[in-house]
Amino acid sequence: MIALGSDTAGYELKELIKKHLEERGLEYKDYGCSNSTEPVDYPIYGKKVAHAIVDDECDRGILICGTGIGISIAANKVKGIRAAVCGDCFSAEATRLHNDANILALGARVIGAGLAEKIVDTFLDTEFSGVDRHVRRVGLIEED
Repeated sequence: MIALGSDTAGYELKELIKKHLEERGLEYKDYGCSNSTEPVDYPIYGKKVAHAIVDDECDRGILICGTGIGISIAANKVKGIRAAVCGDCFSAEATRLHNDANILALGARVIGAGLAEKIVDTFLDTEFSGVDRHVRRVGLIEED
C-alpha cells in the first residue's frame, strides 16, 4: 500500500498520480489534503504519511508540495523515515538502491505530470540493493 499526501500546491499532481497508480493496479491511501482550494499546512500531511509508514499501515509514500522540500523535511522528522526529493529518474533509482528511501517527495511547481509519473514508477519499481556499504550507511542514518 502506498501512502499519498500533499498540500494545496501538490493537490492536482497528487490526483494525477492516484489515477496513474490505479492504472498500474497499485493500492494507495490518500492522507490529504482533500481539496485544492483551502490553504493547508504541508507539515501535517508530511507527518501523516510518515506515520502511516512507520506504523506499518503502508509500505512506501509519495508526498507532493510546491517544491517537495518542505513536505520532505516534515516527514524526515519522524524516526525511521527517509524521504527524498527527486526531480529525475536517476535520483529516484539511486535513493532506493543506496538509501532505501521509503518516501518520494515531488515538487508540483518543479516537474510536469509526465515526468512525475516516470519518477514514481522508478521509485516504486526499484528495490534496495542490500549491498553491505549501503546497509551500513542506512544504519548510520537511523542512529540518534
